[in-house]
Amino acid sequence: MASDLEAKAKEAFIDDHFELSVDLYTQAIALSPKKSELYVDRAQANIKLGHYTEAVADANKAIELDPSNSKAYLRKGTACLKLEEYQTAKVALETGSALASGDSRFTNLIKECEKLIAEEMGDLTQESVENNVQETVKSSADIVPVSDQLHHATIEVKPKFRHEYYQKPEEVVVTIFAKGIPAENVAVQFGEQILSVTIDLPGEDAYRFQPRLFGKIIREKCKFFVLSTKIEIRLVKAEQIHWTSLEFSKENRIIQSINVPSSGSQKPSYPSSKPRRDWDKIEAEVKKEEKDEKLDGDAALNKFFRDIYKDADEDTRRAMQKSFVESNGTVLSTNWKEVGSKKVEGSPPDGMELKKW
Repeated sequence: MASDLEAKAKEAFIDDHFELSVDLYTQAIALSPKKSELYVDRAQANIKLGHYTEAVADANKAIELDPSNSKAYLRKGTACLKLEEYQTAKVALETGSALASGDSRFTNLIKECEKLIAEEMGDLTQESVENNVQETVKSSADIVPVSDQLHHATIEVKPKFRHEYYQKPEEVVVTIFAKGIPAENVAVQFGEQILSVTIDLPGEDAYRFQPRLFGKIIREKCKFFVLSTKIEIRLVKAEQIHWTSLEFSKENRIIQSINVPSSGSQKPSYPSSKPRRDWDKIEAEVKKEEKDEKLDGDAALNKFFRDIYKDADEDTRRAMQKSFVESNGTVLSTNWKEVGSKKVEGSPPDGMELKKW
């Protein structure tokens, strides 16, 4: 039941088991996909894990299902703050505050947004002033004559937008730092081992980033998000290997597997300086030796009886147990019909007397 999973997810969250909480909420959502509160609570667990993009997606879904859910706006505002999406965070928090008047959490976060927005605008203004001053005071002595410029054959062209990446066992996250780019001007395509990003702004040369990736990806599961300060691209690995770089090259193509627990029957192997032993083979040899072993006297007889008992059906085993116990070890019968309805009397060997203790 979804309610049971929800209760377990809340308990896991209280116990700081945030990954388990996310998994349980995901299962509950699969059973009740229209319940807004489940997305709100999963967003909170994702925030604790630092999965801010996923938290925003959960909050947006919760708002879509229930626009009056103030907690959904709180989760969205909190996650957007962490993503440095201060304007978006402020709008969400102001909407939530109108729905939950008197909740100081909204007031405090809105103040934090306003402070960060002011700092961001101040940095931009200061940078603009400094650039203008540098241009104004630039002396003619600093200007390199055209004839001298021609001697500089090598010109380093920096990319228009900076990018970086990090990875998890199952995915690689690529971030392109492009601020204020409209979503309609961004095109992202995924190939088997190719990522293609195009940012085409009116009046400017198009920016293209098209690396051949270190490893293959699952195209259908890859996704991207256009945010106000960056473009975040999530590449789902086809194989859970460690990427030593984002882009493929012959030099760095050294595949390093990531240890992931498997539910299969394959036994783990451990590095050792000693020669490896095939324990399955050794076990088989021991069993073969036991089977082929030639015993004498009581040992041979006991083995004979053990073999009979091991391969016998239920009635035969019952007959052997009953006859052996009731006869004090002097009778061993395999016929349940014969011994099942009466007590088995002891029958000592010739020349011996049966004594009861």
